[in-house]
Parts: sequence; C-alpha cells; structure tokens
Amino acid sequence: MHRTRVKICGITRAEDMRVAVAAGADALGFVFYPPSPRAVTVEQAREIVAQTPAFVTTVGLFVNPTRTEVEAVLASVSLDMLQFHGDESAEFCQSFGRPFIKAVRMKEGLDLRSVRDEFSAARGLLVDTYVSGVPGGTGERFDWCVLPSSMRHELILAGGLTPHNIASAVEQVRPWAVDVSGGVEDLDDAGKPRGGIKSAQAIQDFIVGVNSVRPS
Repeated sequence: MHRTRVKICGITRAEDMRVAVAAGADALGFVFYPPSPRAVTVEQAREIVAQTPAFVTTVGLFVNPTRTEVEAVLASVSLDMLQFHGDESAEFCQSFGRPFIKAVRMKEGLDLRSVRDEFSAARGLLVDTYVSGVPGGTGERFDWCVLPSSMRHELILAGGLTPHNIASAVEQVRPWAVDVSGGVEDLDDAGKPRGGIKSAQAIQDFIVGVNSVRPS
C-alpha cells in the first residue's frame, strides 16, 4: 500500500512551517533562487530549518547555481536534500554529498525515461509544467496522461496543483509524492497568490485531499 507523500514548497515563514508540519507535510521546500517571489535568504532558511521537527525532510531548491552558491547555503543551513530546477548536469547534482531531486519541465516530445536514465542517482524526478523562460512555480498544470504509469513511484507531481484538483491528480497519476507552492498560498485582493505567504486553510485542505485517495 502506497501513501502519496506531500511537499510544501516556498516556505518563507516559521508559522507556515508549523502549519504544514501540523497538517502532516512530509517535506518542506526552501527556494534559493532570488528571482522567485518565494525566495528566502540563508538567514531566513537557517532559522526556520532549525525549528523544524524530526522526520520532516528539508529541501533546498536551486536553479542553475554555481558550486560556490550551493556550498555557501549548505555551510549555514542543515538541509536534508537538494532540488535542482535548471540545466544542471547529473554530475553536478550528485557532487554535494546530499540526496537530490531533479526537476523536469514537461515539454512536448520530452523522453522522461531518458531523463531518468541520465539522472539515475536522483531520489526522484519532479515533473512540472513547461513554460518558456520560467523554471517552475507557474501555477499551471500539464497533461498528466503523458506520464508513464511504470514510473509513477519515481515521480513527484507538481504544476498547478491546488486543494481543488489534488484528489483527482493523485487518483489519476498515483505519484510517489506531490509538490505544491502557489496552490496553497494566501490570496491578495485581486485573487493572486501572495508569493511566499501560505494559507493555513489551503495547506490543510490540500493534505486532506491527498489523503482522501485510497492508497494503491
């Protein structure tokens, strides 16, 4: 029986970490990519990670970083895992002595099995929506039917997931885990996500939705 795991990404505040953990999140993501509205400083991440309880995986997200940038974060923040969202090579990803996840943007014609073979050392492939020039966090979903069912336990599903569609996503794809960021953020007066500010209710509803699907 497989229970789909949940990662809440784009954590910028300790209070959001505590809400996510209390709701049952398995992992938390910290974005070290300054252009992102959900980016954190090393100091912010260090403070939040230091308060994160045992058995919750902390993940550092990078986009085409230099080796120096990754090493500087690792020297200050006790991260359990790394996540790479750019054009990093397999050799680069596995050179930091940490388990890692490789994000894959699902561009038309992409051979996911070939990516799996290239990044065979990855703990999983995070499949996200392809939007030209945007490395992730687009809030848009892709066609889940393109995902090979034989790879489902290797996949972390991302891209446009919300409390409203997560149950159907898990039911259809049966991924090892799901990853959400903007889909559980608080909304401004215009109905747009407030980058990095999570909604406690949305996090709770999202995880309830994941757990509503009977394990396979």
